[in-house]
Amino acid sequence: MRVRRHRQGPGDPPVGADGAGAGRAGHGLVASLAHFRPGRIDEADFEELEELLVRADVGLKSTGRILAALRERVRAGGVGPAPGSLAAALRAEIVAGFGAGDRQLRVGLQPPGVWLFVGVNGVGKTTTIGKVAAQQTAMGRHVVVAAGDTFRAAAGDQLASWAERCGATLVRGADGADPSSVIFDAVEHARAAGADLVLADSAGRLHTKANLMDELRKVKRVADRPPGAVSEVLLVIDATTGQNGLVQAREFTAAVGVTGIVLTKLDGTAKGGIVLAIGEELGLPIKLVGIGEGVDDLVAFDPGEFAAALVGD
Repeated sequence: MRVRRHRQGPGDPPVGADGAGAGRAGHGLVASLAHFRPGRIDEADFEELEELLVRADVGLKSTGRILAALRERVRAGGVGPAPGSLAAALRAEIVAGFGAGDRQLRVGLQPPGVWLFVGVNGVGKTTTIGKVAAQQTAMGRHVVVAAGDTFRAAAGDQLASWAERCGATLVRGADGADPSSVIFDAVEHARAAGADLVLADSAGRLHTKANLMDELRKVKRVADRPPGAVSEVLLVIDATTGQNGLVQAREFTAAVGVTGIVLTKLDGTAKGGIVLAIGEELGLPIKLVGIGEGVDDLVAFDPGEFAAALVGD
């Protein structure tokens, strides 16, 4: 995983609680850590670090865990006098928060496997599906894309463009059609064609709307009927979402059993610390990260590189 890093300059806005300058949160950590006295860190330093972590959307629970671990490291002499010692310890604690969970994307034992993509409006879900389709076809898999977002014509057009470009098959219904029927047709087509994988789009929906979440439950039930089998439910979250991302993850997981997170827009304007809270509090693995517009800018999540980007060099 590579993350594009913005170098803090004298003219850059500070990181604020309202999200201003959010893309520089990680580099703000480095700038602030530079004046700390390694090996002689006091409570005022920890309070400053707590504020920085919260502003980076790491979340209160994860921040508390990190600070407790750092305090113990300091007491045990594990933070030495060398410059960068505290930053290295902080990066290690962030990595530790992700654990050693399985971040692999599972196709399933019996094709066609179904990957259902869910999320709120505007997070980059359809673009993510197009990138995944391109990557999977490049790996030699026969991919069918189901344009299940039938309420937004542009979503179907977008997937059609991706499918044509990468050699995937698109199954699309009429505008406003039942999304479940489109996904059912896609699974049937995949079975008949001997395809390996169905990538199913779904309309963006507010996690607070019960009727929309009920519809999504129906979509999953239909996608999971033989000959299909849902092997991944991937929640797409915008890295700039902040603490609302944790709420989204909790609600979508309760509704459709999310198996992994795709974090989009983790580039020069994103914080993304919320994925640590999602991983620690919900036990959901972060599987993919979007760091740009190109096909190659959707990459496997790497905790070490993420921690390095958040904290800085």
